[in-house]
Amino acid sequence: MIGRGLFLDRRGGALVEFAMVLPIMLTLGMGMMELAYQAYIQAVLTGAVQKAGRDSTIENANTTTIDAGVLQAVRNLNGNAAFVSGYPTRKSYASYGAITPESFTDANGNGQYDSGECFTDTNGNATWDADPGLTGGGNADDTVVYTVKITYPRLFPVTQWIGWGRSVTLTAVTALKNQPWSGQTTYAAATICG
Repeated sequence: MIGRGLFLDRRGGALVEFAMVLPIMLTLGMGMMELAYQAYIQAVLTGAVQKAGRDSTIENANTTTIDAGVLQAVRNLNGNAAFVSGYPTRKSYASYGAITPESFTDANGNGQYDSGECFTDTNGNATWDADPGLTGGGNADDTVVYTVKITYPRLFPVTQWIGWGRSVTLTAVTALKNQPWSGQTTYAAATICG
C-alpha cells in the first residue's frame, strides 16, 4: 500500500516539470540575447564603417588611425573583437559604374571570360578582371569601397550546443566618392583582344 500511495502522490510535480523545461528555456533565452547582441554589434560596426569611409575621403587621411577607430568602436562593446586577417580593405574605382567586372565579348557564348576574348580594360592593367578595383584609397574623385570584417567570441558559450560555434564574424561595407582635392588620375579604357 505504501508504494501505491507514493505513485498517486502529486506533490512536487510542478518542480519536476520546471526542472525538465528549464534547460530549454535558458537555451532559448540565451540564444535570443546572443542574436540581439550580434545585431547591436553589427549596427555599431556599420555606423563606424560609414564614418570611417567618410573620413577616408579627405586628402591625406590617416587610414591606420581611421581603421583603429572602427575596431575601437566594436571593442567598446566586446573587448576581444579583432579584425579578420586581411581586413579592412580599400579598393578604388574610377566611378560607381566601374564596380563591376570588365565587359568582354563572349565569343564562344559560355557566359564567362575566356583567354583570347576581347575585353574593355577599365583599370589599365592589360588583363581582364572580375573586380577591376585597385587596392588602396585611390585618388581624387575615385569611388572607394571600404570593407571591414571583425570577429569576436560569443557572449554565451552555451550557444555552441545549438551549433553556432565559438565566435561570430561580421562584415560591413561602404562605398563613397573621394573629395576632388586634385585632378583625378584616370585610365583610358582600351579594348584588348587576345
